[in-house]
Amino acid sequence: MSPSGASAALSGLALFTTPVAAGVTGMSAGRLGALAAAALGLAGAVLGALALARPAGRFGTASGRLAVIVALAAGLGGMALGAVVVATADGGIGTGNGLGGAIVALVVGLIAVVLGGLALARSRRTG
Repeated sequence: MSPSGASAALSGLALFTTPVAAGVTGMSAGRLGALAAAALGLAGAVLGALALARPAGRFGTASGRLAVIVALAAGLGGMALGAVVVATADGGIGTGNGLGGAIVALVVGLIAVVLGGLALARSRRTG
């Protein structure tokens, strides 16, 4: 077989390969990204819930607006990072590429944005 024929056979073989699953205990880039996105979304959800429950006095004298803004930013950041992981994940859920965690991060980030939005609307209404 000539060198050009061997390279053609190898490139044809590359079309039929499947993504390799990550190791069970290893932290792949997708897993780390999904973990960071979920943590960011969870922090935003907690801050949004605190701002909604106690709008004034918890986070300084700014009537709780700082917590609302941080909750919205953290929720949006978690959703954006989760979306990047979902878009770049090879394979499906359970392959170790962070797809499951990224979907959880999208949901938790959405919850943070909703809680932050409710707290922002309430802070605008009450002054």
